[in-house]
Amino acid sequence: MLFSIRMLLLSVHFIVASLVGLIVCLFRPFNPDNSRIAGRLYASLALPIMGVRLKADPLPTRATPCVYVANHQSNYDLFIMGGLIAPRTVSLGKKSLKWVPLFGQLYWLSGNVLIDRGNVMRSRQSMLKTTETLRHRNTSIWFFAEGTRNPSGELLPFKKGAFQMAIAAGVPIVPVCASSYMKHIDLNRWNSGRILLDSLPEIPTAGLTAEDVPALLAQCQTQMQQRIRELDSQVA
Repeated sequence: MLFSIRMLLLSVHFIVASLVGLIVCLFRPFNPDNSRIAGRLYASLALPIMGVRLKADPLPTRATPCVYVANHQSNYDLFIMGGLIAPRTVSLGKKSLKWVPLFGQLYWLSGNVLIDRGNVMRSRQSMLKTTETLRHRNTSIWFFAEGTRNPSGELLPFKKGAFQMAIAAGVPIVPVCASSYMKHIDLNRWNSGRILLDSLPEIPTAGLTAEDVPALLAQCQTQMQQRIRELDSQVA
C-alpha cells in the first residue's frame, strides 16, 4: 500500500517538476545550466516522498570542465543524483529519450546531447560535438559509463566514449559513486533506507593519447568499484 502511494506521488511530482523545468527552458533554451536546475527540481521532493536518507557531499567546485563518470542503477538515479549535478554540466542520452513526454523535451532543451546509437556516422558526429563542448564552451559532461542500468553493485565493463572524449579534450575524469541502493532500499517501509554518494579525486588526462584509453578506463573502473564496495559496507 505504501509503495503504491509513493509511486502515485512520485508520478505527480515528476509531471509538475517537468512542467516547471520546461517553462525555465523555454526562456533560456539549451543553456547548459538548465540540467542543474532540472536535476534539483526532480530531487527536491522525490527523496522525501521515497523516504530515503541521502548522504552526499556537493561535487567540488571547478573552474574548468571535466568528464563525470557515475554508476547507473535505475531510473531512480534521476532523483538520487539530480541534486548533485554541478553548474554547466550536461549529459549524453539515447535519441529516443527526446520522445518521452515532458521529460524528453526537457532533456533536449536543457542542452543535453542525444546520440543515435543505431547510426554510426551520426553517433560519431555527436561525440565530436561533445568533445568540442568540453574544449570551448566551459561545459562538463556527465556519463553513465556502463551504458545501461545495472543494480548489481558489481560494475559492468565501461564503454570507451567518456574516456576518449576526456583525452581528446584534455580534461580530467571525476568519478562519482553511489552505494548499491537497489539492494537496500524498500519503498514499502516508512524509512526506506540510506544511500551514500561520494566523488573521488579527479584523474588527469593531460598528455595522454588514444592508446592510453584502456589503462585510463581500467583505472577509473577499479577505483569506483573499490569505493562502491566501501560505501556498501557502510550502509550494511
